[in-house]
Amino acid sequence: MKRIAICGNIASGKTTVQKILEEQGYKVLDTDEVAKKFLTVKNTKLYNTFKDYDVFENGEFSRYKVAQLIFSNEDARLKIASIMHPQTAEEIEKFFQANKSDDLLFVGIPLLFEANMQSMFDKIIFVYTDDDIRLKRLLKRNNYTVEHAKARINSQMPQTEKVELSDYVINNNKDLHSLEASVNMVLGNITSVI
Repeated sequence: MKRIAICGNIASGKTTVQKILEEQGYKVLDTDEVAKKFLTVKNTKLYNTFKDYDVFENGEFSRYKVAQLIFSNEDARLKIASIMHPQTAEEIEKFFQANKSDDLLFVGIPLLFEANMQSMFDKIIFVYTDDDIRLKRLLKRNNYTVEHAKARINSQMPQTEKVELSDYVINNNKDLHSLEASVNMVLGNITSVI
């Protein structure tokens, strides 16, 4: 079993790469979905840490308010990371165990390097998209202000550093057809060494 991480900074197209792989029959764990599952008041550790912050709506965590807080408060960002990264790592291990008979398993994990989880994987794919394209996507997709979109982009480790640390880089500056071709080329490289 080869364990492959798919990472990419915000609005790079990582989720689209995951969908392309799923359409080809591969199993993909999306850690963004895992994080949403953890962002609940039933997560006692998280609730106790953030109960005095303005991050709740109708008795539950508001994803919008949590995002606003962690992108404007470094201390809060580090606190949430210290709780959710280990919980996410546990879910990744469960996914690997449950599917250990598969040749290839993929995990979409945007903050792979920030969470220092590289050792959990055999290979790392990084989805690279120029910053100006990512900014346009964020503004269109999420209706963010320019300032908030830039804050989210700048909160992550620079793409150039992540490219250096990755085994494969998929460039997503063009259209969906080009992206699919790039994904297939990387898949060909990975499967040729299994």
